[in-house]
Amino acid sequence: MTGAPVKRYTLFRVFKYAVYLLLTCNVYAFFTENHAAAGAVFAHGLQFGKLIEAYNDSIDTLSWVLLLLVFELETFVLSDDKIRGWVKWSLNAVSAFCYLFILYSFYGYVAEMASLTHLLPLQQSACDLASQGGWLLAVGQDDYVPLTANNCAALADAHVLRQGGIQVLATVDTWNEIKWLAATDVVNAAAWVLVVVILAFDVWLQLRNELSDSMMRYSQVIKVLLYSTLMLCAIYWGINGSFLDFWDAFLWLVAFFFIEMNLFEWQAETSAE
Repeated sequence: MTGAPVKRYTLFRVFKYAVYLLLTCNVYAFFTENHAAAGAVFAHGLQFGKLIEAYNDSIDTLSWVLLLLVFELETFVLSDDKIRGWVKWSLNAVSAFCYLFILYSFYGYVAEMASLTHLLPLQQSACDLASQGGWLLAVGQDDYVPLTANNCAALADAHVLRQGGIQVLATVDTWNEIKWLAATDVVNAAAWVLVVVILAFDVWLQLRNELSDSMMRYSQVIKVLLYSTLMLCAIYWGINGSFLDFWDAFLWLVAFFFIEMNLFEWQAETSAE
């Protein structure tokens, strides 16, 4: 009888770490997507100040993967007596590094959304701009194609706007879709920041043996609301965004479900003792 629970526990751990591995692979997937978009939008050179805006998805995902590993070490892998001295300071240093880039990525999402408020009418027809070369047509968020004589003709009867500061244009409908997706990015990033702040506070209390059952319940209520918001963002991406955005959001929810389980079991063990 003892073999079945052990086998289920082993399968559970394999599944958990498979999810973590998939999230690590998503870093490369987002880098590829961001690099292609940055090469199109910043064809004349990418300034350092625009780096976070161009690669915000990949930088954000890498920071989150590192932070996820820190939480896994704190809540499951390492025993309480091991999180002392240089181990504790090392984990705190990695966490601080991740929080810095997560907040910076959040700024990148806000900056991207703000840039979409600066849309200008065309001074020339789309086909005139196509003949000049160097212009891009936005067909979705971070999805651009060169503006050519073939695709500009389809814009003749459409209301077309250009984005200020760069040579990108799109129809009003496409800009509206991109704005909603950018706003979803901001809401999603803000909700995740609040989740990890609360989770880090829970871990800090637990290490001090001060995470009571009542505190745990209040924390769970708030996080349920935040996780529900994140689920709605994932669903919106699944309907209107890219599959990669939806898949990444879904995996992160699963991954932090594991962290929450780790914390729940950790707190239950401490209470029993």
